[in-house]
Amino acid sequence: MSAFQYDVLRDLLEQIQDNVPGKVEITKEGLVHDMMTPGGPHELTAMRLRRRLEQAMPEELAAHTGTPDVENTAEGIMRHPDVMVIAEADMEVQGSFDPRALIAAVEVVSRSNPDNDWVGKVRDYPLLGVPVYAIFDPRTGTGAILSDIHTTPEGPRYATRKDFVYGEDVTIAAWTISTDGLPRYAALPQDITPRSL
Repeated sequence: MSAFQYDVLRDLLEQIQDNVPGKVEITKEGLVHDMMTPGGPHELTAMRLRRRLEQAMPEELAAHTGTPDVENTAEGIMRHPDVMVIAEADMEVQGSFDPRALIAAVEVVSRSNPDNDWVGKVRDYPLLGVPVYAIFDPRTGTGAILSDIHTTPEGPRYATRKDFVYGEDVTIAAWTISTDGLPRYAALPQDITPRSL
């Protein structure tokens, strides 16, 4: 994507953001729109993860769940992690956060667009220089911690992946937290398999 194309998408996003439900981000492929506004289990997971991380981390660090986005205009990517582990000093900026300032990005998988977290962000976060990417999936009660960025023919990728199931302790960057009590999405009608009589 050229700088001009990115600027056009960025301007478009600023114009529509307040009038479009859900979350809109920019990737190399263009705009990614998660149509659904995050619901209870998604927001509760993000809140519990934020609290658990902040209890484990030094006071000068934050597990931030608000705005702004992280953006690298040279790469043409703007993402908005559900939780950003970042030094408070690195938050004292105008505009978007520098993604290289993040210690970790944490995503709670969206029910309506899981590939955005499991595919798109697995590609984009190492490209942006985010050293640790933690994925929590309320659909399955599982997740993964990705780290150790290395160079590949397709660009920077995470070399290490540690899968987990809810109930296990996980280490995000230097801090270990519990995944006990994280909510799951309720089964949708199409997820329920009829029982034989």
